[in-house]
Amino acid sequence: MKSRTKVVVIGGGIAGCSALYHLTQEGWTDVVLVERNELTSGTTWHSAAQVTNFGGNQTMVGLKTHSINLYQELANDPDYPINYHHADGGIRLANTEEQMQGYRHFASMARGMDVDFEVIDAEECARRHPLISTDNLLGGLWDPLDGDIDPAQLCQALARRARKAGAEVYRNTPVTALTQHKDDTWTVHTEHGDIDCDIVVNACGYRVNEVGAMMGVHHPVASMEHQYFLTEDIPAIVDSARRMPLLRCPISDYYCRQERNGLLVGFYEQDCKTWGMDGIDPNFVNALCPDDLDRVMDVLEGAFERMPALQETGIRSIVNGPITYTIDGAPLVGPIPGKRNAFCIIGLRAGLGEGGGHGWLLAQQIVHGEACYDTWCIDPRRFTGHTNVELTALKSIEDYQNEFRFHFPHEHRPAGRPAKTTPITPILAAEGAEFTVVNGWERVDYIKPSPDFHPSLSFHFDEAFDVVGAEVKNVQDNVGLCEVNGFNRFEITGADRHAFLDRMFCGNVTKRDGRVGLGYMLNHHGMVKGEATVANIPASDRGPQRVWFGSAAAAEYHDMDWLTQHLRDDEDVQIKSLTNDQTILVLAGPKARDVLQATSRADWSKEAFPWLSVRECFIGFSPATVLGVSFSGELAYEIHVPNASLYAAYLALREAGKAHGLKLFGARAVESMRMEKGFMHWKADLITEFDPFETSLDRFIKVEKDDFIGKDALVKRQADGLRKKLVSLKIDATHAPAQSGDSLMMDGKVVGTITSGDWGHRTGLNLAYAFVDPHLAATGSIMQLDLLGDLVGAEVIDASPYDPSYARMRA
Repeated sequence: MKSRTKVVVIGGGIAGCSALYHLTQEGWTDVVLVERNELTSGTTWHSAAQVTNFGGNQTMVGLKTHSINLYQELANDPDYPINYHHADGGIRLANTEEQMQGYRHFASMARGMDVDFEVIDAEECARRHPLISTDNLLGGLWDPLDGDIDPAQLCQALARRARKAGAEVYRNTPVTALTQHKDDTWTVHTEHGDIDCDIVVNACGYRVNEVGAMMGVHHPVASMEHQYFLTEDIPAIVDSARRMPLLRCPISDYYCRQERNGLLVGFYEQDCKTWGMDGIDPNFVNALCPDDLDRVMDVLEGAFERMPALQETGIRSIVNGPITYTIDGAPLVGPIPGKRNAFCIIGLRAGLGEGGGHGWLLAQQIVHGEACYDTWCIDPRRFTGHTNVELTALKSIEDYQNEFRFHFPHEHRPAGRPAKTTPITPILAAEGAEFTVVNGWERVDYIKPSPDFHPSLSFHFDEAFDVVGAEVKNVQDNVGLCEVNGFNRFEITGADRHAFLDRMFCGNVTKRDGRVGLGYMLNHHGMVKGEATVANIPASDRGPQRVWFGSAAAAEYHDMDWLTQHLRDDEDVQIKSLTNDQTILVLAGPKARDVLQATSRADWSKEAFPWLSVRECFIGFSPATVLGVSFSGELAYEIHVPNASLYAAYLALREAGKAHGLKLFGARAVESMRMEKGFMHWKADLITEFDPFETSLDRFIKVEKDDFIGKDALVKRQADGLRKKLVSLKIDATHAPAQSGDSLMMDGKVVGTITSGDWGHRTGLNLAYAFVDPHLAATGSIMQLDLLGDLVGAEVIDASPYDPSYARMRA
């Protein structure tokens, strides 16, 4: 066994085998996989092994397409062919018009990834799958490339190719401990000796947290018992001239695929069961849980109604084994938060179908620092400190129960609520707030007009449309108050703080005390990595001269990792997180200054406190730090208050606001207003697939700066020209907004992809942002949007249709 290698992958299921193989494909061949038993002896061996192209976003579709292409290549390998039923086709059923809307959206989104789904009616579903009934059925989504694969053969084929490229695989080699050294390298301790390495990858399936504990981390992954059975032969299948398509049914929570001349039928019952919560038997290898068909009888009855042939067919065998879930159902593939040279590829509930793509994207991140797609939807850092075992289990149960039910826009499921709150959360609830969730934080979405107000789930504009419009109107005419909790806030001190930040940002960021700036960070490939507000706070009795670095709530772990990774040993810079200690109250509207002046002794005139200023003060008697910035396009102030004083500050502002028509507003109103101003959201419009020129951030770039991260790559990219360009659009529709991922079309070809969409209540426009082909980026260019299956007009407009001179913000 080697004593030194570049990467050690721990775990020999689909995750580990795919990661190892793809590392060799990216050029790293001095790599090792260690497995405590035999390859595929965990969840992989009993997987139902379905391989679909369906995904909730374009990254997921892209990685699944990679899996399909790779598996087809492996199946056709003359030296080591594997069993892969490629392109049997598959149907996702629907019995409501809202589900059909969703399928039309997913078909539009997939088209941008060169994947062709088809939305079909009930009769066509039955024609393509003759075993199903059309009772209580509207239609479905057809995936022509759906299929299934042999799990063990797949993993052995990947391991074989990795070995041929130079990798080594050590079976029956349990890892006993992990040690990280001062230079951030690792020693992997095993029962057969130690391996020193640069990088460790946790690919341990349901034993993920056994290895996590060796690193001193906990991963939000839990296991669920999952049952399926194999039927005896079914005459209709025996007599069929073709294989039956796969079927996934959100109506009755089951799936099935052909297995020999019968069916494999699996269940996602409501009375589901977690597994391994109190530890896992070390001898649980190639093992199953006890059968428990009584638990799935209600789901089985629905399956019988949909597929009457099941009532006349015997059961050949039953499988009940653990599968892993994360806190939002999507895998964790990428850097482990707070650790150097440590990655994971875990929580793969659909591991066989997706595993090829996950290993592909992980290997790119390890070798190149970034993948070809933006991987935030699977990034382990998208969750923060609230994701304990109990919360993970609750969310895993909820995801399991809703396996085939996609999330609708503005849908926030109830399990694990509320995870993060502030002192005024119950006060806002008493005011009638409906809450959305941002990184676990309960944030006001809008204020309900009545306690029993519950908008329907739909891809159309819902019943909250006018409620949000009224909130926007009051912000435009008077003044509104909004709590923004969880906002990421780092305090940066030290003599070298400005030089450090200058290196981190691609543009000039103000260094003047009392002033605020906005900047963008790039990765080493010159692509957009992050966005942050930088506020320079003068020395006071609250602390020395310091910088507040503010970014999106979800960026807490991501941005801390990025900043600390680039600190130099000789720099006098300290970074401290205040994210969970303070909360923002936003005052916005033309009367915002009047309300602020009534609560604070400071001079808040335009001359004394102009736009982009920062000041420490008191709101009533609550200590506060106020920034003159706006995400709404109106005169606005961010009031940062320690949580201990938040309620008092809130009461002071509410009392002062009575004379000025102050009302509460929420996140939906903010979204509408930021779209009208051309302001962007991190990981919606700001993604690592595009550089700042392509993202229309030209005014924030200073390539003439001496040095900043990504400069050399950006200069080269600038010379190569644009691949896409982010533009603002007005959509010729009033019934529905554009959704992220929707395709823009011209002459039957995809020419762009939507990143954000919403109604602009002040402009009366249905607005969207999209990356489009550069020759279509000019104002006035016309395209068509595939909006829920219909082609509607989309015209490029100027980036800030509301108050383009920014006069209202500067008032």
